[in-house]
Amino acid sequence: MSNLGWWVEKPRRVVVVIDNPSWGMAFGEEIVRLLNNNGDCASLVGNQNAVPEGDVAFYLNCLSITTPEILARNRRNLVVHASDLPKGRGFSPLTWMILEGVKKIPVCLIECSEPVDSGDIIYKDWITFEGHELIGEMQTALGAKTVDLCMRFMSEPRPPEGSPQVGEPTFFARRRPKDSELDPEKTIAAQFNHLRTVDNEAYPAFFRYKSQTYVLKIEKVKEGTE
Repeated sequence: MSNLGWWVEKPRRVVVVIDNPSWGMAFGEEIVRLLNNNGDCASLVGNQNAVPEGDVAFYLNCLSITTPEILARNRRNLVVHASDLPKGRGFSPLTWMILEGVKKIPVCLIECSEPVDSGDIIYKDWITFEGHELIGEMQTALGAKTVDLCMRFMSEPRPPEGSPQVGEPTFFARRRPKDSELDPEKTIAAQFNHLRTVDNEAYPAFFRYKSQTYVLKIEKVKEGTE
């Protein structure tokens, strides 16, 4: 039991790291709130250099690669990644899979290690979409699953270990604003998965036609307002 004293004797020192002002910030704040309510000492930081020494660090929606020096500050370093690892390592896996027509999205809690997204898998769960959801709805579902996996880890009687990833890895590239371009010669139906993964403000859909560029935004009409 002495080796597990840091785990069973609260408060455990936990940090949630989100190094960019992303949609995931609200869910990181929710994890911190739940942990503090459960008797732990949790905080949220937006800069990896500010990660304190402690027990557990959750790296969520991070864009920067975490250095070994920063990882050494905590006993356990964990990442939530939405793909069927080792397939789909890299950036924006949720968006890339939606573009491929996938509706049942795997979500893994893994150890943070080098190379990126190669760590042992601790948990694997799924979120399922019907095919009509827009990016905000998909992010909300992924954020809720992220909270669930992180809190599940913290509620275990002993810190769970993962299993090595099996298989040949594949990689998703970082998405850029140019990836939101639509083809005006194709139908909306043919490009609907593309259209529903864009962000109307940060990276809106656009198309080029007659030497001009046009922005196309999408939103759902609430029932009863048609």
